[in-house]
Amino acid sequence: MPKVQMSCPRCHQPLIAEVEQVFDLGVDPQAKQRLLSGQVNIANCQNCGYQGPLATPIVYHDPGKELLLTYFPPELGLSVNEQERVIGPYLTQITNRLPPEKRKAYLLRPQSMFTYQTMIDRILEADGITREMIEASQKRLNLIQRLLMTTPSSRSEIIHQEEELMDESFFQMLNRLIEASLAGGDQQTAQALAQLQQEILPQTAVGQRLMNESAEMQNAMRMLQEASQKGLTREGLLDIFLQQKSEPALATLVSLTRSGLDYEFFAILSKRLESASGEEKQKLADLRQKLLDLTAEIDRRMKERLETSRLLLSELLDAPNIDEAFQQHIGEIDEFFTEVLQQELQDARQKGDLNRSARIQRIVELIQQASAPPAEFAFIEELLSAQSEADRRRLMETNQEKITPDFLQMLNGLVAQLEAENQNEMATQLQSIYRQALRYSMEMNLNQ
Repeated sequence: MPKVQMSCPRCHQPLIAEVEQVFDLGVDPQAKQRLLSGQVNIANCQNCGYQGPLATPIVYHDPGKELLLTYFPPELGLSVNEQERVIGPYLTQITNRLPPEKRKAYLLRPQSMFTYQTMIDRILEADGITREMIEASQKRLNLIQRLLMTTPSSRSEIIHQEEELMDESFFQMLNRLIEASLAGGDQQTAQALAQLQQEILPQTAVGQRLMNESAEMQNAMRMLQEASQKGLTREGLLDIFLQQKSEPALATLVSLTRSGLDYEFFAILSKRLESASGEEKQKLADLRQKLLDLTAEIDRRMKERLETSRLLLSELLDAPNIDEAFQQHIGEIDEFFTEVLQQELQDARQKGDLNRSARIQRIVELIQQASAPPAEFAFIEELLSAQSEADRRRLMETNQEKITPDFLQMLNGLVAQLEAENQNEMATQLQSIYRQALRYSMEMNLNQ
């Protein structure tokens, strides 16, 4: 990323700042997330502590949505001709990166954004996220922050006043914040958010419905697990479906048992339907239609995801450098992609296409490397296997280069995750290791 030298707006001392002007999703799929995060093009002065945005031109390109945006900060004071002269090389660079068949008319008509926020809104709008949706999301976040800062005795009144905001999206946001806090090792915030969630759920209509649906889904899962232990049959599966009163519980069960909902299953259902009468007949008919709709939707989504994976594989195989292309798309690799990958590898080998086989095999190797557990996990396993604190101490002394702030944060995050999953025994062991590693790290810092 290019660096520029500038004067600090506050203390006027020189500082070095990283500048990113071209956000091309065709080259770097993570570019959009960096731009939306607001963490790019920020000046940080080490002398006075100033932090603020850099006034720099930006070009944003999303070939998938045929979206090309440009933005010039007004404070630069550039004329239209000067702007075109600055932006021209970037637009040429973006066009030249595309294969001829993908060079479409939108590249000749970049959309000029008058403000930075307008550009962000346009990017989100292309993803189906409107300004109204953003404002509603901000209101929910503000409410969560307000509730966290309020004493528990005063929360009930606020919950009653703001219940309209506490919809499914509100509880989804709460869950995401809890997960993000756990992932970042912030156990205190995660616990505060989880406690807040438990307070709100029974006091709101949506919360009560979510609690009931959760209980019904857990009960459905228990029934399925018990039936599986005894030997699950298609008749038994049908009986479990008939006992479900909740649509989400039924949908969850169908997603887990899709492979069992075959021709034979529906033949059993049809036979039972033919011999039934009255309310039972109607109940069976309604269930059959729901199951047909749910399985059709699951199959449609699977087909779409498999097709998306095939297109991604073709793109990787056509790339001049597979390793670089893989890193750019690593966030898109999932179980559907690996399924397509194995099918294509087998097909290439059967056809004797050695070049294609070798390129697919390279992708397999890259996936294996990316999915391998971090090296820190092996060290954690060693520490867990130690028989005493003294043994752990010796391990830390011989591996002191591994006791880093990142390692400590990982340990703390694992403890919080295990506690959230009620794996208390393992969490206690890791908590002990974390405290000992933290003490050892402090000792090392004092001795430096």
